[in-house]
Amino acid sequence: MKKKPKQQEYTYAVARIRFKETKLLSDADLASLLAAKDTDAVMRLLRDKGWGDNADHRPEELLAIEEKKLWDFVAESVDDLSTLNFLLVHHDFHNLKVAVKCITRDSKPDGLWIGNAVEDPKKLYRALKSREYGELPDYLREPAKEAMSAILQTSDGQLCDLIIDKACMEYVYHLGHEDDNEIIRLYCELFVASSDIKIALRSARTHKKLDFIRRSMAACDTLDVEKLSLAAVEGEEAVLTYLGTTEYRAAVDALGVSMSAFEKWCDDYLTAVMKPQKWEPFGIGPIVAYIIARQNELKAVRMILSAKVNNLSESTIKERLRSMYV
Repeated sequence: MKKKPKQQEYTYAVARIRFKETKLLSDADLASLLAAKDTDAVMRLLRDKGWGDNADHRPEELLAIEEKKLWDFVAESVDDLSTLNFLLVHHDFHNLKVAVKCITRDSKPDGLWIGNAVEDPKKLYRALKSREYGELPDYLREPAKEAMSAILQTSDGQLCDLIIDKACMEYVYHLGHEDDNEIIRLYCELFVASSDIKIALRSARTHKKLDFIRRSMAACDTLDVEKLSLAAVEGEEAVLTYLGTTEYRAAVDALGVSMSAFEKWCDDYLTAVMKPQKWEPFGIGPIVAYIIARQNELKAVRMILSAKVNNLSESTIKERLRSMYV
């Protein structure tokens, strides 16, 4: 188990975050953005809030700038970024899927990588292409071997995704369990549990067999994945009935609407749990809460900009907007 930084080591970062929190968008700010008549009006309001770099940008460029600002700020404020790996490693597993599929299909991965990963995706790609599995970090080594073997033998991209996605879930669960911080443990648990729930519903809707479902799910503390797997074989109603017996019973209504409604429920649930961190003076909790709040803010702005570009109704997008941290 890695050595955990002492709470006092985060005092400087928490002090900086207290100021940054005052700059986060509120629910009222989102309402103003949503009421803006077009994309240009939304972009002007965001620039007035300090978004961007005083230059004109397309929406995706603006969002990329703000994402970079977030992680630059975190890198400046936290001495050991590895303490935040649990927030980033799923990007490594995405990049692993990109590398496996591009190598086996002889295509270029350019433009497909996700940034802000723990590992350099180009280094990962080079190691995988030369089959130098020893150059990969421990948590990617076995899923890389298994996924490469599976896709070369079967050409089954879905099987490749299953192998890598399950490895990701298991590793995030592991990171949560090796940490003594309640907020980190809760985040990792919700990451795995929500993934299992989405797998169960998709499997129920597509009539997947029990063996496939069992191979797809990862164990967690708040769900009995065997019961969830058996429910998925029976159908969507059985999945919702089982979830009604768990601590995710409040999510059943959202699941009955759509998967995006469930994802909103998960984000809102996490935001509500994180809010007490605004009054914590020490520890990593306030840092984690701020990062998640900023990521939800970026999601919300992306939704609003997309709605303006595609002429979606205000009521449609309002149903998908997350609750803000402030």
